[in-house]
Amino acid sequence: MKNGIKIYIDTSVFGGVFDPEFESASKSFISELRSGRFLLVTSEVVKAEIELSPPGVKDLYDSLVRRGEIVTVGESALRLMDAYIASGIVGKKSRNDALHVALATIAECSIIVSWNFKHIVNFQKIPLYNAVNLLNGYSAIQIYSPYEVVL
Repeated sequence: MKNGIKIYIDTSVFGGVFDPEFESASKSFISELRSGRFLLVTSEVVKAEIELSPPGVKDLYDSLVRRGEIVTVGESALRLMDAYIASGIVGKKSRNDALHVALATIAECSIIVSWNFKHIVNFQKIPLYNAVNLLNGYSAIQIYSPYEVVL
């Protein structure tokens, strides 16, 4: 892999390119990704969620995923996801959100980038995710929106 910051991108970032509210920052972030500033990491979970998306989102995903790494869901990620849920960070209905954080942590990403302000990019939840990470022997992870990353 080239030098760059290893960043996990969830499904919302791909969709954000086609959402008027998030379009500008999402496009800037994708441009930075294409320039090699960031190393793309995504997952089987994102791939499955993308399958339910409109064609433009699928095309964007397909064009970018070739440049990156797709992490698989293993026992370590499932245990960490369960620890987030058991700690009350998110409920069982938000299991995929917790799984995104777990997969990024297990893959040793520096940053998670998301537009999910309710369950991921949330100032109250970020320290809780990191506390669970540290209690389980993992590093803390930074969590930002695309807007914050390209400022």
